[in-house]
Amino acid sequence: QPHIQPQQPQTPHPHPNPKATMRRFLCSSLAVAGTALLVTTSPIAVSADVGAAAAAANAGIKATFKSLDYRYFVAGGVCAATSHGVTCPIDVVKTKIQAQPEVYDKGMLSATLSIIKDDGPTVLLGGLGSTVVGYGIEGAMKFGVYEVCKPIMTKLIKGSKGAAYIAASVFAGAVASILLCPMESTRIRQVTDPEYADKGLMTAFPKLVKEEGFGPMFSGIWAMLSKQVPYTMAKQVSFDIVAGLLYASLTKKEGVTADDLKWIVSVSAAFIASLFACIFSQPGDMILTETFKGSSGKGFFGIVKDINDKGGIPAFFTGTGARIVHVGMIITSQLVIYDIVKQALGLPATGKH
Repeated sequence: QPHIQPQQPQTPHPHPNPKATMRRFLCSSLAVAGTALLVTTSPIAVSADVGAAAAAANAGIKATFKSLDYRYFVAGGVCAATSHGVTCPIDVVKTKIQAQPEVYDKGMLSATLSIIKDDGPTVLLGGLGSTVVGYGIEGAMKFGVYEVCKPIMTKLIKGSKGAAYIAASVFAGAVASILLCPMESTRIRQVTDPEYADKGLMTAFPKLVKEEGFGPMFSGIWAMLSKQVPYTMAKQVSFDIVAGLLYASLTKKEGVTADDLKWIVSVSAAFIASLFACIFSQPGDMILTETFKGSSGKGFFGIVKDINDKGGIPAFFTGTGARIVHVGMIITSQLVIYDIVKQALGLPATGKH
């Protein structure tokens, strides 16, 4: 008879402790990672890998900075700060019409006279500091990033110069929007909120940060993108393409050179670009004003719904008359100044290259 061992009573398996399991997993992972690190980081391997990585990183940084021509950034900052600063009174009237359409409902001239009568002429300079600083930074990045990205996008999107320029302008507009948000938030509050109306940039900006924090200044980033990306795309791309077409068409005449036409082309292309930019970005401008008024506290889609409920699609084009004058003056002067500064810094006029 084979000897049969009596079966021992089995004890129930304890329920696994999740924390203990996680600790064992982490310890095992660290052990494996440590072993791999010891194996792969011998002095010879470390020396070779770090040296190669450092050389590659250094080469990449040098190549990046070589492609960043500072002259585009300087020209963009100067033209944007100047054009937006000079037209600040028109921007104040436009913003007030958008913020209080029920009050200022008789056109731009009537609104201007009413604002001067009620608040005095100095109110037309409300937010001037925020405008100059904000748009100086925004212009530098918008023009600079656009010009730097154009050759990159042209290589990536082969066969369509227009599509490459649009891609470059969308990226540039997005970068500029992020940087512009704090200053635009301050400017609109200075124009629409009585508590900020008599304060300059150096007083209004810290007050806004203290009361609401720095983060809320970016609450309107989607509204800013909805304005600035179409604005940048329409302005930059149309200016580039129209200027190029005008040079190509007008220089066909015998004895006419590009240098003879540069001012005619610059002003004409700038004016056409201003019309495109105004129409494309008007809905976003309306959304932006409603966002930064600081009264609703609603999100992007909530504000879009509110504007639509007030008057449908036409409500998004409130203040278009004032904005056509405002944007037309800004862009025409801005792009002409941009070409002047570019050429003074040794760069060719837009459309000539």
